Amino acid sequence: MKSATGVVNLLANVRIMKRKDKNITYKINDLISKVEEPAPVYRSIKVLPQVKDFTYNEFKKIADKSLFTQAEWAAILHVSERTLQRYAKNNGSFATINAERAVQIAKVLKEGKITFGKAAIFYIWLKQNPYMLEGNLSFNSLTSYEGIQNVLTQLGRIQHGILA
Repeated sequence: MKSATGVVNLLANVRIMKRKDKNITYKINDLISKVEEPAPVYRSIKVLPQVKDFTYNEFKKIADKSLFTQAEWAAILHVSERTLQRYAKNNGSFATINAERAVQIAKVLKEGKITFGKAAIFYIWLKQNPYMLEGNLSFNSLTSYEGIQNVLTQLGRIQHGILA
């Protein structure tokens, strides 16, 4: 009861203060209605260590594990074949977005090998435009982030025996 009475007295004082001086009213109201919330934590976006200074030699390690042609790799990475040839010539560094895509494709290739046992079987499966709940997959699925996620989702479903 004392706490309720104290609040009523404080509110009465606030009303009196409103009539006398507006500046004090704001200070008292701020004390009454102040909500303590945790401050959000904002982290800076840093370049992932695995894609920083991603050179052609590192890309070549990934490309050697796949059956994709240079033209297919160019389509996946959204660069021209000539750019890939230039990178090969002087072991050039990839742009961060292209390096990240290459790392994503490496993950897809790894999951494809786990699912089918061989990279060649995964490649054949992908070229057959397999069906999934969200629609058909195709090689072109590897050219976008959403498509890559769809391929990974379908590989996970196959690994768990859910074929649709």
